[in-house]
Amino acid sequence: MELDATDRRLLTVLQRQGKITNAELAEVANLSPSACHRRVQRLEAEGVISGYVALLDARRLGRPTTVFVEITLQSQAEDLLDAFEREVARVPDLLECHLMAGTADYLLKIMAEDTEDFARIHRQFLSRLPGVRQMQSSFALRTVVRTTALAV
Repeated sequence: MELDATDRRLLTVLQRQGKITNAELAEVANLSPSACHRRVQRLEAEGVISGYVALLDARRLGRPTTVFVEITLQSQAEDLLDAFEREVARVPDLLECHLMAGTADYLLKIMAEDTEDFARIHRQFLSRLPGVRQMQSSFALRTVVRTTALAV
């Protein structure tokens, strides 16, 4: 899908202010409210906008500890990858799981209360994932940059 400058402006604003009203968005984008609404609907229908969410503050919800877990599987067999992906999706504290190129097969991002809570997550969930050969966990000391906004 080709995006023009107006589409890009709409997407930039919506990424940073998801609760903006259509009237306010139309004003920022220099469009009529009806034209703005049609453009946003088109961006949604085309899948450029895949959904809307509330971004929560993990620290205020008692989950200030970010842990990145690199997982290497015993093999790259398709059935093992499928089984791993099916089970890892059930880990309740998991925010992200990426199939990787490089030394690890998967990279997980987990939010925990503290190291003891991560030990619980590891014991109850991660250690039971199928086909795991090796697991390396790294604790983030501080988040330097965090955004969900893509450059458009």
